[in-house]
Amino acid sequence: MAEVVSVRFRTAGKLYYFDPLEFDIKKGDHVIVETARGMEYGTVIGERREVAEENIVRPLKPIIRIATQEDDEKEADNLAVREEAYKICKEKIAKHALPMKLVEAEYTFDRKKLMFYFTADNRIDFRELVKDLAAVFKTRIELRQIGVRDEIKLLGGVGMCGREFCCHSYLHEFAPVSIKMAKEQNLSLNPANVSGVCGRLMCCLKNEEETYEELNKTMPGVGDSVKTNDGYNGEVVSINVLRQKVRVVIEIKDEKEIREYNASELYFKKNAKKDKEVLSEEDRKALELLEKQEQEDIIETEREQEEELRDIIGTDKPHSNNDKKHFDKKNDSSKSFNKQGKKDRKDWKDGKQDKSKSDNKKGGNPAQKGGKNYHNNRRESRPRHNGEE
Repeated sequence: MAEVVSVRFRTAGKLYYFDPLEFDIKKGDHVIVETARGMEYGTVIGERREVAEENIVRPLKPIIRIATQEDDEKEADNLAVREEAYKICKEKIAKHALPMKLVEAEYTFDRKKLMFYFTADNRIDFRELVKDLAAVFKTRIELRQIGVRDEIKLLGGVGMCGREFCCHSYLHEFAPVSIKMAKEQNLSLNPANVSGVCGRLMCCLKNEEETYEELNKTMPGVGDSVKTNDGYNGEVVSINVLRQKVRVVIEIKDEKEIREYNASELYFKKNAKKDKEVLSEEDRKALELLEKQEQEDIIETEREQEEELRDIIGTDKPHSNNDKKHFDKKNDSSKSFNKQGKKDRKDWKDGKQDKSKSDNKKGGNPAQKGGKNYHNNRRESRPRHNGEE
């Protein structure tokens, strides 16, 4: 066990463990810590506590000091200066006619690095842009491409519920969301009703998933045949999961009547499959696209967490065993590599090595193909690598 405090560097940002040493640190205090990208100004989120060794990345970096009034003023100045950096970078992007949308500029506390976050549909060759920015700001420049969810998390806003976005207010990590969650909560499967401002499935669908799953165990589905406690047979026309109420059509003396019952007052056989909502072809395709994008976002989020961990802690080791398991599962290609390696060796032995394969082996790093050498690799959906000067 080790004693730690949790620190975050932006609103609803990821939490990192630091050694509190002998400082009298309380929740809400601002502290100065050293990260892999330089000195950073963070906020303590929880009181000091003990955590298991397997949940800690060693060596555990210490708190340098509790922030002074001078540190608070310097951080406020950094926030003001980054607005000017944002404007300059936006002008440079327009000058180079690059198809990218600048989201935010961010200085490290010691101003030894200036980071720009942007979104784009395709990979961008921003080498000349980085050179221009480095000439203007005289510091280390980093451009990082982010996804649409990360963009909304940084910018913030108000959702359709009238409250601030979950990801910007308190949700420090994105959780996988699926269409199944919307079905479980009896929501309309219209893509406009289940997707947020970012165009992805709403994160809040995850909040009540377990509650609805538990409540639905005692509820019939719409269209199910049931027997009521007063002796009638009927068909379910609607349900209210939270109130545990069911509206049933029953027949009394050749006349149909709708009555409302508690779920506990009905006898029925739970159907394994619920009737699917009738969807238009357009909505069906839109929902399939949302699910595909969700899977891509899960992979990208895990990749982004690894990059952020290296950025803050300065290590390739995942922050927890769970992170390592998910990340390795999505990105481990050792098996396919070994199989391909055996095949290539056999081809060489037989004198049948294909020239295209040989070229691909030599140019295995996408950043070096065509004689180029820059950090702008791209995965199937969107690139996430950094460009530094």
